[in-house]
Amino acid sequence: MSKTVGIDLGTTFSVIAHLKEGRPEVIPGKDGSALMPSVVGILKDGSRVAGRRAKLQAEANPDGTVFSIKRRMGRRNYSPLKAQEEAVRQIKRHMGSDYRVKINGREYTPEEISATILKKLKDDAQEYLGEKIEKAVITVPAYFNISQRQATIDAGVIAGLDVIRIIDEPTAAALAYGLDIEDVHTVMVWDLGGGTFDVSILELGGGIFEVKAVAGDTLLGGDDYDQRIADYLVSEFKKENGVDLAEGTAAIIRLKDIAERAKMELTEREAARITIPFAGDDGERRQFETFLTRSRFEELTPDLLQRMIEPTKRALKDAGLSAAGIDRVLLVGGSTRMPQVRRLLRELMGKEPYIDLNPDEVVSMGAVIQAGILTGQIREKILIDVIPISLGIETEGGIFAKIMEKNTAIPASRSRIFTNSADDQGSMNIHVLQGERAVAASNMTLARFDLCGIPPGKRGDAFVEVMFNINADGILHVSAKDLHTENSTALRVSPRFYGLTDDEIRRMNKEAQDCMEKDRMESEWAKAAVRARSMISAARRFVGDTVRSGLIEAGIPALIEEIDASALKLEAALAHGDRVLTKTMADDIERQIKAVDMAGRKGFKDKTGDKT
Repeated sequence: MSKTVGIDLGTTFSVIAHLKEGRPEVIPGKDGSALMPSVVGILKDGSRVAGRRAKLQAEANPDGTVFSIKRRMGRRNYSPLKAQEEAVRQIKRHMGSDYRVKINGREYTPEEISATILKKLKDDAQEYLGEKIEKAVITVPAYFNISQRQATIDAGVIAGLDVIRIIDEPTAAALAYGLDIEDVHTVMVWDLGGGTFDVSILELGGGIFEVKAVAGDTLLGGDDYDQRIADYLVSEFKKENGVDLAEGTAAIIRLKDIAERAKMELTEREAARITIPFAGDDGERRQFETFLTRSRFEELTPDLLQRMIEPTKRALKDAGLSAAGIDRVLLVGGSTRMPQVRRLLRELMGKEPYIDLNPDEVVSMGAVIQAGILTGQIREKILIDVIPISLGIETEGGIFAKIMEKNTAIPASRSRIFTNSADDQGSMNIHVLQGERAVAASNMTLARFDLCGIPPGKRGDAFVEVMFNINADGILHVSAKDLHTENSTALRVSPRFYGLTDDEIRRMNKEAQDCMEKDRMESEWAKAAVRARSMISAARRFVGDTVRSGLIEAGIPALIEEIDASALKLEAALAHGDRVLTKTMADDIERQIKAVDMAGRKGFKDKTGDKT
């Protein structure tokens, strides 16, 4: 029997959940945590690792490690200016300036990288549950466009999943919140994840979940806050040492990790002590230490906070509501834990946020509830979703003619009649767009196709009906029909126009099948890596405890230095994926710790005498 799951494919972390006796439950990974880092590492031999192991090897393998790939999903048709702006943003996150990531001479699509994350989630969950997983509901930001949604489906297919539905992250959170709610009320979902910010307004109760409006910013998230802290640290270090701390990709990755930890600490405390290891001009390892207060952090990020205001007001306006008309505000995404974010929310909405849900897990739980609704495991629940951005075509003069307005409930069908703009116009080019701007060039191109065979005639004689049909996944079908001749043409927008080609998906699926044995070996390696990390931690703890206890004076400093050196060697072996050396060094550390412990006890006994 196969299992259907819900997956929150996040920018920073990803989570998978299943239904247990009709209730959503997150599935922990092999490390025991429900949150899996959305990081992929590609090793020298071409094999891939994902999750915590990929994050651990990032500093030693910076050019083979990919972070925040979600921000690249489906982004293949931006204008040159937008593409350039996006490239500048992503370089600081170790993302390339092109739409494909080139590692070790090979190019990888964002969908392929995301598929590696999804496959890791699936494999770990199958091992945990002891059941095969075939189907999934995967979440996306509410403001993801059609091509980004299709790219997410492509990633799922490559990972060997039947993606039965794409659902918006805020909508999923509302499903988890409202599973047992009967009284009808209106909620706003504030979702600030690692890479995106979404605002959704829903009316729910009595088993009905109706989305009223969505708004957001697909380039605003916790990553941006991390980057501000990293930039601040680079500036402070340069003031003191005259050196750019961010030179080199490995240094950028290390800074990002340090900045992320500092951000999390500032959520709980008024100040964070930050320590950065570095090598001086003489090659000696030193530490740069500084304090960052919460107030200083907030001074570094006021514009990021301001960017949350406009989408919030827009969502309220589109829903025809004021702040007073919102009964509850739900927080989603780990970044909503930041005090300044919650303070802004109170100022905008005049109420305390609802915090009884785990913001990191609630989206995956809602996704699996939707899966349960679709598969009949959860009954008497109905989800009515909307499209986040208007859809239409370009008309004469470069004008954008909307056919389907944003916040239209889906599935939906809309059509408009258009005519020819010139005499004897034998064909009509249908330029499908997504956006809110009146000028077509300012919106996003989804597809172009031609309706041919229009009879010769004067300008305005032809009548062509253009129909948009959009399904529950937000995937669009467009058709055009000449009403005089009944001649028609149609296409499904973005099945492969903005996702992957069929050949690419077939190739990637074949690779997945061919790598079954390699995956088995990777599982064994993962177990060895867990032991290695445990021995590194034990070595560092043992050295510190030994020094503090005074046993270092018992004549064993050389052994202590040997353990410290072994821990560094083991760290390097682990990062480089050297399986033989990893096992050897882990065994050596275990032996060395026992030797020091015995020597220390003997020295202590010689000094104090054998007393009880």
